[in-house]
Amino acid sequence: MKNSSSLSLPSVGIVSLGCPKNLVDTEVMLGHLQREGLTLTDPEKSRVVIVNTCGFIDSAKEESVEAILREVARKEAGEIDRVVVAGCMVQKYGKELAAEIPEVDHFIGLDELENAPAAALGLPSLPRFTDKPLATRLYDELSPRVLTHRKGYAYLKVAEGCNNPCTFCTIPQMRGLMRSRTVASLVVEAQGLEALGVKELVLISQDTTRYGEDLNLGRTGLTQLVRALLAETSFPWIRFLYAYPKTIHASVFELMARAPRFVPYVDMPLQHVSGRVLSAMKRGGDATSYRKQFERIREIVPDIALRSTFIVGFPGETEGDFLEVKEFLEAVRFDNAGVFTYSPEPGSGAEMLGDPIPFEEKCSRREILMEVQQKVSLSKNRAKRGKSFDMILEGPSSDTDLLLEGRLAGQAPEIDGRVLVNEVPEGWAPRVGEIARVTITEAHPYDLVGKIVA
Repeated sequence: MKNSSSLSLPSVGIVSLGCPKNLVDTEVMLGHLQREGLTLTDPEKSRVVIVNTCGFIDSAKEESVEAILREVARKEAGEIDRVVVAGCMVQKYGKELAAEIPEVDHFIGLDELENAPAAALGLPSLPRFTDKPLATRLYDELSPRVLTHRKGYAYLKVAEGCNNPCTFCTIPQMRGLMRSRTVASLVVEAQGLEALGVKELVLISQDTTRYGEDLNLGRTGLTQLVRALLAETSFPWIRFLYAYPKTIHASVFELMARAPRFVPYVDMPLQHVSGRVLSAMKRGGDATSYRKQFERIREIVPDIALRSTFIVGFPGETEGDFLEVKEFLEAVRFDNAGVFTYSPEPGSGAEMLGDPIPFEEKCSRREILMEVQQKVSLSKNRAKRGKSFDMILEGPSSDTDLLLEGRLAGQAPEIDGRVLVNEVPEGWAPRVGEIARVTITEAHPYDLVGKIVA
């Protein structure tokens, strides 16, 4: 479909919503658009806007629908020519969206990323919408990709889909079953990202710790992948996100303890610690087993930064179940944690349980847990004052151009806090992605303040 002239081609921008996995899909669509000669611009300046939707939880779906309607209103006002909708909501709710929002010109499913140029151009050969079977495809190192930011890091999607039966989640119904990319494919793409100047490689998928099981790599697939990336690339930092407590293998932490470039950080979303609630979620485990697991992790990697995520208000959660989570947070002392209120997902295993806990009660429980975590995080951050750490520089602060900002190894991009830099050596020219030495001077629950010393 390559066009010989870009003079008549519209400018295209993408509104990317949701998680880093969705962001990679956005970057692949941008790659296909660029390959076909279309001009990529900010959505506010584009004639065609693609909304890449998230369908994970109610708030994300609401945000996606609001974004679609906003672009539809702009189209009706003559500000843009075409609206294209892509992503998870199309995969699961595309038929309903196509019927209810006729102003949308095309709908692109998760297996149709290469159709972005045809949709942007409005080619008559591309149907407005087709029913979406279970997603089965997976982009590879040959797929074009345009990075959407220049902050020194980039995501590498190592697998797609999920085999876990969590009853609160419908990701397998959107993203399909677990399927891993080969180590060779990932190494080639990683080398390409390194050539673009990326300094921190972030490995992601729905269940990163099960990477390679479908490639006969056994339970050590993630470890084998990281070993290959360490050997075949020179990224100063390599980290992975989203560890599943039942599938993480000790070899990951043993490698982390030996390899300085493998960032000592783990994000393990537990969702709950009450054995009764976890059983209803079809996740297994309990507070005792999880506490022992984190104790073992800290034995292997003493300086590791730990993060987790919890859900409050799952159907049947009692006050006692909730207090178990509170006590667990106080005892384990995560560096960072997130808390979400439960919302029933249509088609999920827990849908039949309803939503019996009042929204106000769920919000109250969330607030209590976040207050506990803020105290823990502040205490841990205060312990960093006066100490020096390596930091990856991300450029001017999003708050003010008078400050720089960056992240320590214990701060993952987009989900954890940051370091605000208010003092640099005289004559030093900061470069995005540079690893600098910073001394921490102030501590807050989420963010730190420091000065560059080397």
